[in-house]
Amino acid sequence: MLFYRAAVDLSRSTLNYVAGVIRRHRTAIGTPWRRLNPGQQALLVLVHLRKGETFTEIVAGFGISTATAWRYVQETVMLLSALSPKLGRALRAARRDGLHYLVLDGMLIPTDRVKADWPYYSAKHRVHGMNIQVIASPDGTIIWTSGALPGSAHDLSAARIWGIPRALERAGVVTLADKGYQGAEGSLVTPYKGRNKPVSRKRANRSHARLRGPGERANAQLKSWRLLRRLRCSPSKAGHLCKAIAVLQNYEITRG
Repeated sequence: MLFYRAAVDLSRSTLNYVAGVIRRHRTAIGTPWRRLNPGQQALLVLVHLRKGETFTEIVAGFGISTATAWRYVQETVMLLSALSPKLGRALRAARRDGLHYLVLDGMLIPTDRVKADWPYYSAKHRVHGMNIQVIASPDGTIIWTSGALPGSAHDLSAARIWGIPRALERAGVVTLADKGYQGAEGSLVTPYKGRNKPVSRKRANRSHARLRGPGERANAQLKSWRLLRRLRCSPSKAGHLCKAIAVLQNYEITRG
């Protein structure tokens, strides 16, 4: 096996943040010593999530077994996912921050583990995967991510399953969404459908798209973590992975 120097495009502050989360967890459960110290475990996890490298590729550089690396990653992902805010809390925080509107968009995370299972096939994207709902601020900052549903789930159905329209209505936050959410109750605002629309509706749709566009960059920010471009793990882990990565992405932007 050949070895080479490599880098990951994240800040030292993010590494220290993850190491701190791991260190506090080890102290709480009474396991202060392990093969890798908290900083090394944090680096292993960040490399795996950010670069999408397989366990076989990363364990050679850290001198541990594949099983140990898998346990380290699962442990850290669950710790970070637990730091992700619940929907109601996230919406209340957005309102306190004075955000005039939010953006709701669906994201499909491709997976190569369930190609024989029809419920995971998205006819819209023509690929098997998991459906994730993402709420973002007008500038694309990630506010909240949902759990994962099979890729065949329609965005509107997924939003209703997670109680998003009701939560938005209770919070009193106007939220823009694409045509896939048309028919939703509450404060969700979608573009007009149909051909030969009057000029006023065409103008409204252009304004809607202009306001919604920057917020939809949140999905691109999540997929800048290459692990989410195609999952090689169990699809059931997609929701926790997205929540953990959202926590890391927001920390990297604000403090990295």
